[in-house]
Amino acid sequence: MNPDEISSVNGGRPVVFRGATVLTIDEAGLLNNADVLVVGDTIAGVGPALAVPDGTVEVDASGGILMPGMIDTHRHMWQTALRGYGADWTLTQYFVFYYLTWGKVFRPEDIHAGNLLSAIEAVDAGVTTTVDWSHGLQTVDHGEAAADALTEAPGRYVLAYGNLLGAPWEWTNSPEFRAFVERRFSSPDDMLRFQLAFDVTGDENFPEKAAFEAARELGLPVTTHAGVWGATNDNGIRLMWEHGFMTPDVTYVHAATLSDDSYQRIAASGGRVSVSTESEQSAGQGYPPTWHLTKHGIDVSLSMDTSVWWSADLFSAMRATLSADRSRCHLAAHEKGETVVHNRLRAEEVVGWATIGGARTIGMEDKIGSIRVGKKADLVLIKNENSPAMYPILHPYGTVVFQAGRGDVHTVLVNGRVVKHEGRLVGVNLAAAREAVGRTVEYARSTMGEQAWHEGMHPELPPTERIPNPYTYTDYEGSADQHTAQQV
Repeated sequence: MNPDEISSVNGGRPVVFRGATVLTIDEAGLLNNADVLVVGDTIAGVGPALAVPDGTVEVDASGGILMPGMIDTHRHMWQTALRGYGADWTLTQYFVFYYLTWGKVFRPEDIHAGNLLSAIEAVDAGVTTTVDWSHGLQTVDHGEAAADALTEAPGRYVLAYGNLLGAPWEWTNSPEFRAFVERRFSSPDDMLRFQLAFDVTGDENFPEKAAFEAARELGLPVTTHAGVWGATNDNGIRLMWEHGFMTPDVTYVHAATLSDDSYQRIAASGGRVSVSTESEQSAGQGYPPTWHLTKHGIDVSLSMDTSVWWSADLFSAMRATLSADRSRCHLAAHEKGETVVHNRLRAEEVVGWATIGGARTIGMEDKIGSIRVGKKADLVLIKNENSPAMYPILHPYGTVVFQAGRGDVHTVLVNGRVVKHEGRLVGVNLAAAREAVGRTVEYARSTMGEQAWHEGMHPELPPTERIPNPYTYTDYEGSADQHTAQQV
């Protein structure tokens, strides 16, 4: 498509993808050399050699993979403003930085800047829907800034409203918050939905009850960090169950350190789990729990958590998740002196978690998450003729999980609109988003001071304790020092 054709498609002109390998993530399965027709915001045809209306714009998708837009069910978008800052953190250091010391310094404009850049990078990587787990909303002004950014950005979003510095049983019932909900979310909008985001500590008094009651009164889903080592545990699940708040519209994020009893409660209540494998592996919430979840029949979706640490795309999430699940199976077998001869978890299932799994988690499986006539046209074409890794495509699901990346995302449609084509974003002011984030970085750094900024980015390194080695090679030990001394 040339710029005029892109403009006409975004104005409502039909577009057809020709000759793609189509991953429908539906009963139709994988279609070779197939077409997908989009009319307006809707998928109007799927199949070989489709007849299309006169004037339809054609996209050559041959040699490429066309799949549904990916859905990230848990991303702290505001933290993108400090991308990579916490690369060497543990979860404890994350809590200390945001919850105990510096989370309070972020202004509404900083929330806006982080959200905007995060939204742009999401669609750039083929993530067409993102749940913004927005727990930096200290005031309603912060909430307004978050919502404004998601409205301005290309993509489909769910604002999961949270406040890491406030008590959810208080802020969910404040007049200011209720007025915000009425003002911004009184009318249904599939491009920007709304949830409540808060955690359950396991306190036997269950103070979170009032927040759940607010969610029920407002008709809002809840997303909560559950099964996080040292923070949330089985007690929280039990209290939710005993008070009747475990329902199908609750998302349990991580769910990595729960008992079988808690997994059974989640399964029985129809709850869904958002797995953030890179986060769980690195930060310490617990081992990524997909092997538990599949055993109990719990629906899985994927998320990347926060780019203050990790990758901001679901290619990385899919790859890490499949690898972690298989690693766990191998280790369990080796402990018993056995060998895994068949992988239980397959690439196709993980691609499903990144698409229709996410749609189920946010209650939009009837609209997005698969390629079917009548669904919304959220589509991603993976095609890169300049990449040696994109040929041959023999196992398309395996290619998506293990070979593809952000740079291979050729075209992205959200709600029928072209937001990326031929590897370039469309209608996005990336320079302005970068400038806004630059101002946030400058503000945060100057507010913290250079010493705190450096210490936050480079936490103290613990001492290394080496295992005593009974084997001593005298000629080897110190040989490098001896060689250096001889040269001097």
